[in-house]
Amino acid sequence: IGIVDGTDRFTYAQFGERCERLAAGLLSLGVKPADRVAYLSFNNHQLLEGYFGVLLAGAMVMPINVRLTPAELLGIVQHAEPRVLIYEADFRPAVEQLRRACPAIEHAIEIGQPYEDLLTCGRIQRPDPLSIDETAIAELFYTSGSTGTPKGVMLSHRTLYMHALYVSNVLIKDDNCIELHTIPLFHANGWGRPQACTMAGLRQVMVRRFDPAQVLRLIEQERVTGMSLVPTMANMMLNCPELGKYDTSSLQNIMFGGAASSPELVERMEAAFHCLCQTGYGLTETSPVVTLARPKSTVTYADESDRRRRQAMTGWAVPGCEVRVVDLHMNDVPRDMQTVGEIIVRGDMVMDGYYKEPQATAAVMSGGWLHTGDMAVWDEESYVQIVDRKKDIIISGGENISSIEVERAIAAHPSVMECAVVSEPDDMWGEVPVAWVVCKPGVPLEEGELCEFLQTRLAKFKMPRHLHFTNEPLPKTGTGKILKRQLRETLWAGKERRIQG
Repeated sequence: IGIVDGTDRFTYAQFGERCERLAAGLLSLGVKPADRVAYLSFNNHQLLEGYFGVLLAGAMVMPINVRLTPAELLGIVQHAEPRVLIYEADFRPAVEQLRRACPAIEHAIEIGQPYEDLLTCGRIQRPDPLSIDETAIAELFYTSGSTGTPKGVMLSHRTLYMHALYVSNVLIKDDNCIELHTIPLFHANGWGRPQACTMAGLRQVMVRRFDPAQVLRLIEQERVTGMSLVPTMANMMLNCPELGKYDTSSLQNIMFGGAASSPELVERMEAAFHCLCQTGYGLTETSPVVTLARPKSTVTYADESDRRRRQAMTGWAVPGCEVRVVDLHMNDVPRDMQTVGEIIVRGDMVMDGYYKEPQATAAVMSGGWLHTGDMAVWDEESYVQIVDRKKDIIISGGENISSIEVERAIAAHPSVMECAVVSEPDDMWGEVPVAWVVCKPGVPLEEGELCEFLQTRLAKFKMPRHLHFTNEPLPKTGTGKILKRQLRETLWAGKERRIQG
């Protein structure tokens, strides 16, 4: 069995045939090389089939974030102009609007019987891989838009298979592993899991929508060995009432990504699931994984606390990838874990560019190096630690404050479920840090108690000037990344950003 999706189970032979039938069906619709085939779907075997069947038809697969607003969906579809849109019934009203506004969509096929009918149009002969131009674009993924307008990231066949080789090198032990697709496949190439898992012959278990209790049940039922989580998902797992009611002893590793992790989160997750928990890092533009905080033979942990600290770091480069932390002149900053620079990346997994946006591509590429916009420090062992996004650095009275550092300090309090720190305008300091805090259900937390907790962890100038406690979840992207831009805009609306440099 290669693919598990609810009651549907397919061997890889059956899955491969379905992909070849999907390719034949798309060709019968007139799909031509480089056409875009978009998907509006939660995780299911049909979306996974699109990762391969669309490519077998010579087209680009384009999974779209299903949690976008109608205006955001329309902007992406009008920019990409897909010829075919495959969708779940949940999105039928949105698809009807998109078709009216975007005439480029010639065919809209609903997952269910219409999709199955498409697979009855024949079966292509699997092509010789060497007959395919490996530099042709295979996937088009739009960025989350958490820091601005979404851009279409182009990934070629070569970019994808090289990334799969690198990821499997550090994450896949053998073909007995069972991967739980907890990360939405519409996000950042599914964190590289579809290609790496298929290449290695792993069993892949689909999670249609993330629900902690359902995830726990699937781990027990399918004897899952690995999964990936953003920190928000991990916190949901830790606070799930069903935690401890299911047998999760099969788990061997959990990877965190998508947002900053912390030693406290690593400690809690390892205590709950008794497996290796480590942080990874990447961008849509890098397919995405470029670093993993995995053990290194030249590093000796001082104690368990030091081990958890390193496993919560951004990590060090995966094979085949170069990662540096540089200043404005592209010089490496000192490896002292103090001097802040920008992470730049070079390697086979870097994107082939932004779709229809050569100027935006040129703005982030320099001599083969991708400028990530992530600010970090690093050490002599090439372990990198992100301190913030360029746009999220808070400059207060000339002092640089890492919003991530403040968030980690707040999140360390046992009553905190999630938090976010952004800048607020200030007449004296230019801007100051403020925090939104969501407490765990039924666990009250007073502002004074949290401030006292933070005083031993943060310098005075880094302390949040205001704490906004809320019972509502913080706004997030489709993958659980907190939309700090949205929070920041509520404070800066109508005000020009005043930064003292």
